[in-house]
Amino acid sequence: MGAAETGRSLVSGYEVDKVIRRDISEERAIEAVSALGRATIVPVDASLVLEAADVSLERDLAMADSIVYATARRYGARLVTADTDFEGLPDAIVLR
Repeated sequence: MGAAETGRSLVSGYEVDKVIRRDISEERAIEAVSALGRATIVPVDASLVLEAADVSLERDLAMADSIVYATARRYGARLVTADTDFEGLPDAIVLR
């Protein structure tokens, strides 16, 4: 994945759909997930799952959040999110 590419964990689609559908509407969730479709989905392999488990234990993150954060760390990417669970984590930008 190059510097100009946008990547995402497959788990982020689940998270976006669930939260937007719960908090806003199904229509907005469909739009958001569709926009995510332009990003490259990076694979989740056995070593990434173990990295995510480490992150979860170190940072007290839920499973899905730890997979998303471990994916960003693996690729040296900044994680841009509206999820306040990521506040204070290195290379995480929490939008308000």
